[in-house]
This record gives sequence, structure tokens and C-alpha cells, in this order.
Amino acid sequence: MGPHPAVAAIRLAVRRTLADLAAEAGVTVAARAPQSRRAPAPALVPAGPATALIGNARRHPSGLPRTPAAPGSPLVLVAVSGGADSMALATATAFEAPKLGLRVGAVTVDHGLQPGSAERADLVAARLRELGLDPVEAVPVQVGRAGGPENAARDARYAALDEAADRLGALAVLLGHTRDDQAETVLLGLARGSGARSLAGMPAQKGRYRRPLLELDRAATRQACSAQSIPVWDDPHNADPAYTRSRVRHEVLPVLEKHLGGGVVEALARTARLFRDDADALDQWAALAERDLRTAEGALDVDKLAELPPAVRRRVLRRAALRAGCPAGDLFARHLESVDLLVTGWRGQGPLHLPGGVEASRRCGTLVFRRQGD
Repeated sequence: MGPHPAVAAIRLAVRRTLADLAAEAGVTVAARAPQSRRAPAPALVPAGPATALIGNARRHPSGLPRTPAAPGSPLVLVAVSGGADSMALATATAFEAPKLGLRVGAVTVDHGLQPGSAERADLVAARLRELGLDPVEAVPVQVGRAGGPENAARDARYAALDEAADRLGALAVLLGHTRDDQAETVLLGLARGSGARSLAGMPAQKGRYRRPLLELDRAATRQACSAQSIPVWDDPHNADPAYTRSRVRHEVLPVLEKHLGGGVVEALARTARLFRDDADALDQWAALAERDLRTAEGALDVDKLAELPPAVRRRVLRRAALRAGCPAGDLFARHLESVDLLVTGWRGQGPLHLPGGVEASRRCGTLVFRRQGD
């Protein structure tokens, strides 16, 4: 009998991502010679009575033996909080990666925001080692205050993941975001009026990060963990109404599902895919346009800017502001609208002060971005 449908779906999604990574890394897995029916099965080293090792180790809970990848094989890290999403992802990755010649490790980040968080991170790390992941690290971080508690925790978490990936030489870091997370992200972007790029939600791939589970819902990860007897931990912050995403998850989405009918999460995730296609095309157009209208001194030609469609022009302005030093997380649509008026509604107004100490001004038919004091 095959695995539970949720387990099979998660393994398939992970296998597709890992196959792409293995191809990018040039990993080739030698085909195994078929065994004779009379040939004895290979001997397995006992895993011990209290440990069911999988992935990089000797046996998966399904009973199928697993051969670990070679020590020098490319490493893939999984970011694991201990919740159902990330534990289901880690379990599936440990099952699939060795078949593609990849090693699997994990990082669990201790944000230090709750009593006993360090002990809980150590417990999650121990469970991951029992599942056969290696290396496994529990990394404590200091969460600042910039941008609010959610953004500050996110920044600290990604900084820790980046550091671990660089230090360990990881090929990629897998994240356990699901279709439900994508729907929440779209709603948050809509509420903030952040534009098409925000409504595009989270990409399946960005730099070293991969999100294999974006096409699967959160219920599937819980079913997969239950079917495999994988313990999970529910972060109380995920149910705390003090956090905006928690309110969207437990209050806004259920109301939409109740009054608009089922399928809201799927529809929002589909909207994200459509917006991402549009946003990618507009970004590509903006990159080409910026190259053509930038002067030898690095300024932007105002007349050529004015000829661009607004959606493309504002993308060019955003690119220029970011290049000058504006922090991406602090540059909002209202800032770009003000800068756009230097192009389309200029009446001799003075320089604009943007986040990060960047100044935008119009001079002699050009738009100049520079950091104040330079």
C-alpha cells in the first residue's frame, strides 16, 4: 500500500524542486543495476529501538531503506520552526533528496520571544537529527524593533538562514510556506495598497530560497505529519490577534470563506500567480527602459521618463531609488507617487526626502537620486 495521499503530494512537490536543484548543480545519480530475484536483500544496520531514521540515514517510517548521499554531495537546508508545514517539508526532503544525490540539513531559528524558546528549538533540532537530517543547527537571534515585531522577526530569521547557508555552503534553503500563506500575503498586500508586486505574493523561487509547498494547502501538511506520527509544535504567536497575519488567518479569511463560498484561498493564490506574471513582465520592461534613458552622469532623462506608461515609469523610479540607497522595505507607493510628480507635475518644487537618507531632485531636465551628504 502506498503512502497517505497528503504524504505523496508533499513528496512529489519536494521531488520536483529537488530535481531542479540537482540539475542546476550538475548532480548525476548512477542508475542501480537490477537485482536478481534470488539475490539476497542488502543488510541494514539496526537503527535502534527508539529511533526511526530517514533521509540521510538508514530507514524511513514507510519501511523503505534509504541510502545516504555521499559526504561531498551538495547540501540542501530546510528552515524548520517545528510546525506542521516545516516538519512535513523536512520529512519529505529527507526522504527524496538522497535519491537525487543531495544531502539534507536543517536550521531552526530561536527568536527568543517566548519563555522556553531555546529549549524548544533544541527539541526541534533533536527531532530533526532523529529523522536523519545532518547538519542540524538551532540558531538564536536577537529580534530588533524596526518595522514592527513581525517584520523584525522575519529580518532576523532570514539573516540567520543566510548566514548558515553561506557558512555551510548550502545549495538552497527550502521554506514551508503553503497556499494558505500565499493567500494571507495577497490579502495583506491588498490592504496596504502596495501595488502589483505585493499582490503577486511570495515567489516559488528567489535567490537561494525555494518554496515547494506553495500549491498545497496547510491541511495537507497536518495530515502528512499525522499519517507519519511526526510531532509538531503550534506557535502561539500564530493565534495571537496582536499580530496582523494572525488576524487575517483566523478572522478575515474565515469570514470571506463563509460569505463568498469556498475556494477563496485557491482564488487568492491564483491571483498571486497572475499578478506575478504581469509584474515580472513590467519589471523586465522597466529594466530595459532604465538602461535607455539613463544619462552618462547616471541621472534619468525626464522627457523620456514622461513617455513611459505610469506602471513602467514608477518601476524605473523605484529601481533608481533603491540603487541610491533606499531600503526596499521602507519605500512605499506614496513615496514613488511623490517622485513621479517631479516628472509629470513639476512646478519647480524642491528635492524630495526618501527613506534611507536619499534625496530625489529635478535638475536641468534630469531626475537625480543621491544619498544626502554625498
